[in-house]
Amino acid sequence: MLRVYATPEQLAAWTGQPAPADAERLLARASGDVDAALLCAFYETTAAGMPTDPTVVQALADATCAQVEYQLATGDDGTGASVRWGSVSIGPVSLGDRRDDPRAPGDVDLAPRAHRALMLSGLLPGVIW
Repeated sequence: MLRVYATPEQLAAWTGQPAPADAERLLARASGDVDAALLCAFYETTAAGMPTDPTVVQALADATCAQVEYQLATGDDGTGASVRWGSVSIGPVSLGDRRDDPRAPGDVDLAPRAHRALMLSGLLPGVIW
């Protein structure tokens, strides 16, 4: 079941810019990234899996908005394809191959600000002993 943690209005408030036309799609994909980062996190939810604690609700919304902001800034559309390019050259600028990225193919490229929002709310590192 897909859970979306932020609205286009929250995204616009986060970025200070109008939400893009495909904001709902971007927020859904970013919410999936946040879910993947929280696989071992423990917090109370409704029967639909949505958080109940207002602090957690806000942290997930912030992390989701930060993830979309990061993806827009890096030119990613949420598919993860942008991290799969090989060598690229444009005039004197040359970018190396990222296919040797140390992350496994299923790992999430979580935005630093999204990670910080989750960490500061106590949801990360999400280790269960």
